[in-house]
Amino acid sequence: MTDRRSLLARALAVAGVGAALVMVTACAPEPGSTASPTASVSSTPTPTATPVPIADFPYAPSTSTTALPQDCESILSDDILASLQGIPLNAPGMGGGIRPDSSRVCVWADPGASMTRLVTVVGYAPERASRDALYLLGVDEGYLCYEPDEGVRCEKTWEEGTLGLTQGRTVYWRDGVAVDTQYSNLAPQGYTTAIVDALWPNG
Repeated sequence: MTDRRSLLARALAVAGVGAALVMVTACAPEPGSTASPTASVSSTPTPTATPVPIADFPYAPSTSTTALPQDCESILSDDILASLQGIPLNAPGMGGGIRPDSSRVCVWADPGASMTRLVTVVGYAPERASRDALYLLGVDEGYLCYEPDEGVRCEKTWEEGTLGLTQGRTVYWRDGVAVDTQYSNLAPQGYTTAIVDALWPNG
């Protein structure tokens, strides 16, 4: 009887040790494996694009023999384009493109540099409404207005903000088409003249 009890006790002890080994083996990592912590995802904040402010002008259907440009680069000279190299054109969310009234909006601006921008709107504008708007710019807002190249041109520059950045606006109207350029800290020399030469190449 004693021998049977002794053998039973030994068998239970061996079984207990085996179960413990199975549990340890199940919890231990595989040989050669290295546990790695959960990776954290870091990202660089992307500048939020905000449509640039554009002053109003009476764009609407008008009588004209002038075709509107197909894109923003074709109305600029090589020198002007070179001076704008590296500056995004019509970046998403900045307000560039074609409006419902067919006006072309060209926005040269980086979404991350809100104070530096160059915006041009080219579109059809009736003569009476356009001349009235230009007259008010000259009388009420102190723009310099004159009549070059069979058109009417009004322009003004000023300093804005604590940084003293140069801002301005130039509006040119001719043959039922208005070219309205508004800028801040970005004004290539001869910009509006290049557009006028492209739209009316025969002078």
